[in-house]
Amino acid sequence: LIIHCHTSRAFTNTLVFFPPRFLLYCWSNFLLLSLAVGFVDCGRGGLVRFECSNPSDFRIEADGVVYAVRSIQHSTLPALTLLIKASDTTTQQQWVTQVRLTPSTLSSQQVNIPLSTSITQLKRMKRDWVIPPINVPENSRGPFPQELVRIRSDHDKNRSLRYSVTGPGADQPPTGIFIIDPISGELSVNKPLDREHISNFHLRAHAVDLNGNQVENPIDIVINVIDMNDNRPEFTHQIWNGTVPEGSKPGTFVMTVTSVDKDDPKTANGMLRYKILSQNPESPTSNMFTINNKTGGIITVAAGLDREKVPQYTLIIQATDMEGNPMYGLSNTATAVIRVTDVNDNPPEFTAETFFGEVPENRVNVIVANLTVTDKDQPNTPAWNAVYKITGGDPTGRFSVPTDPTTNEGLVTVVKPIDYEISRTYVLTVEARNEVPLARGIHSPRQSTATVSIRVIDMNESPYFEPNPKLIRLEEGMMPESTLTTFTAQDPDRFMPQTIRYSKLSDPANWLRIDPNTGRIKTIAILDRESPFVKNSLYNATFLATDSGIPPASGTGTLQIFLLDINDNAPKVFPQEAEICEKPEPNAINITAVDGDLNPNAGPFAFELAHRPSDVRRNWTITRVSGDYAQVSLKIGYLESGIYEIPIIITDSGNLPMSNTSYLRIKVCQCDISGDCTDQEHIMAAGLGTGAIIAILLCIIILLILVLLFVVWMKRRDKERQAKQLLIDPEDDVRDNILKYDEEGGGEEDQDYDLSQLQQPDTIEPDAIKPVGIRRLDERPLHPEPQYPMRSAAPHPGDIGDFINEGLKAADNDPTAPPYDSLLVFDYEGSGSTAGSLSSLNSSSSGGDQDYDYLNDWGPRFRKLADMYGGSDD
Repeated sequence: LIIHCHTSRAFTNTLVFFPPRFLLYCWSNFLLLSLAVGFVDCGRGGLVRFECSNPSDFRIEADGVVYAVRSIQHSTLPALTLLIKASDTTTQQQWVTQVRLTPSTLSSQQVNIPLSTSITQLKRMKRDWVIPPINVPENSRGPFPQELVRIRSDHDKNRSLRYSVTGPGADQPPTGIFIIDPISGELSVNKPLDREHISNFHLRAHAVDLNGNQVENPIDIVINVIDMNDNRPEFTHQIWNGTVPEGSKPGTFVMTVTSVDKDDPKTANGMLRYKILSQNPESPTSNMFTINNKTGGIITVAAGLDREKVPQYTLIIQATDMEGNPMYGLSNTATAVIRVTDVNDNPPEFTAETFFGEVPENRVNVIVANLTVTDKDQPNTPAWNAVYKITGGDPTGRFSVPTDPTTNEGLVTVVKPIDYEISRTYVLTVEARNEVPLARGIHSPRQSTATVSIRVIDMNESPYFEPNPKLIRLEEGMMPESTLTTFTAQDPDRFMPQTIRYSKLSDPANWLRIDPNTGRIKTIAILDRESPFVKNSLYNATFLATDSGIPPASGTGTLQIFLLDINDNAPKVFPQEAEICEKPEPNAINITAVDGDLNPNAGPFAFELAHRPSDVRRNWTITRVSGDYAQVSLKIGYLESGIYEIPIIITDSGNLPMSNTSYLRIKVCQCDISGDCTDQEHIMAAGLGTGAIIAILLCIIILLILVLLFVVWMKRRDKERQAKQLLIDPEDDVRDNILKYDEEGGGEEDQDYDLSQLQQPDTIEPDAIKPVGIRRLDERPLHPEPQYPMRSAAPHPGDIGDFINEGLKAADNDPTAPPYDSLLVFDYEGSGSTAGSLSSLNSSSSGGDQDYDYLNDWGPRFRKLADMYGGSDD
């Protein structure tokens, strides 16, 4: 395989090995004289040195000819393989190829076979083809396509071949970058390359005949894109922020700036160098900082950093490739902002040497004075925040100086009451410091300490009782107007002459009185230790003392009276009620006594049955169990069931003993085997107290009173009903003029009734009344009218039903009532109506000339009417 390399400026350092592999054919019993190994240097003309891997058997000359230095046996040929290395003495680039020795059937005559000699009678073995990497510069300007290398197989001498390449950049994305002439095998690049996009390409070359049969194994072609300096350095941040404490020594690290270059970092194109172009401000010097040209680390190189003078520095940093060569390198800039941080190098200083304030006495949590300081350090930092401390003038700790977080002022505050009578002025020494210590070598000046003069204002103070509370011990039972003690108060205002008056503020039992001028306390009632206002024999009363100041001030004092017990309460039996069985076994009741007094005025007690009534001692017996307990039991074998009150005389143990007769209510009942009462009824007090019994009785009495009032009211209402005028005058009765048959009949002309009385019965003339002998058959006879009930003018709605029922009874008892329906008067609305008739009821016609016989033709319903109206007069 022959490879031709075209010369160009980009390939001045490239040598192409030709051919990649050699086959040396050795014949048995013959000595191989020489073998020429050739190179194509692409026109460079540099010096190439050859080396052989087996110098004991072979040697290679400077022109590439290989010689056998001794006879080679046929049997050793299969094991002989030579490695030929070519080295460029200028660039130290090396190439290696392999020479394989195989036996041949030629005669043993010594021959010299040059590489270029065509030996047709030799059988050619399969060979591989290798192409060294091809270097192509990026951003080439053309013209395109630009030939890179020509690929050719030695099989093209006797047949036509076709060449092709595959891989990314050829037939795979990105396609169309590399093309090959299929006939000549010339490989070309079709457009400019970009190393930052793709740094190398891996292609594979193919050689096939016209039938598509492969005549050579595919060969790999590596194309490296040579970097060109076409990218400027780029800082990762355009503005860099760093800090350095003020007063830092030279060599103090500040920060590191970094920049990146897309060019090859292994070449000068990507090797960066940093430097500082400018510093602002240039104080105290123009070179306060320096930068490591390779790493970008910034450090201080000069002393004198002072935040109070220069709080911030601005540096312009430049990064240049080509190792910082200003002529060929590309550069870029960024800004570094260095903030000088504060350290506590300035102590706080008071704005005045002495501060003044005043405060009323006995006032706490009052700000007396505001202490102001100045500090040149950065505000609102621990190096600026002030802390105040009282170093003198306040031995009792009555003042404190907290810091105002907003203004940084010291607030002199009273934390304990101040007494004007003890001290009228205070002079404090206050020291100001920062929250953090001062920097090394800096001391607090005299201005960090100040004096605070405080004047105390005298105020009217409240009188106070001494002692408070005051305890006295007295026996109970003291009579009214007895003097107990004198309870006086003191006025702390020694420089204000004032008078004090006393009054009672709290006296729960209203037992005491105090003299308003002297404070002498007397009783106004008997003191009783057993009072509910006395707790644990102690009675508390509160008194008020008020001075004559402007405004007046007052104070309170408590008088505690410890009441000593006397024997003023008689004992009582407890419990007051019990149950016992009819039979004596078991029939004992344990009792004790309750005494409001204390020992020794209480127990032990003496129990005794009273002598009266006489049956008490006959039926009962009492036995003392201990000093405080006794047993009551039946003395007889059987006692009838019931409730018995047993009088018991109990005597206490006081110095002057007191006796009392108490009654024990005992229920005697039938008992079961276990001794429990089986009666269903219990004594009233066994389950209910006296208060509950009284409440039940009151409820019963109230219910009875309500029932009685209701009955009286009902009776009174009945009497009112009976007193009404319920009857109608006889002449006003017009009931018989209207008949009801429960059937619809004819008109007004079909009824032979005299209805003139319906208008105004009282005004009818006597001669107009129908004679007695002229009456209808269905008209009821003239008899005295019954007395019907008269309805009141304004009846109660509830009386309607009663009125109707009474009218119905009167009608039923009326002997003159016809046995048919007729008009019943249930209420009389009065007489003398001036209203006229609304119908023809006033007709004077009696209807006697009417012929009612035609009613017979109307059916059985009207036959009765035909008989009544159509009949003869008799």
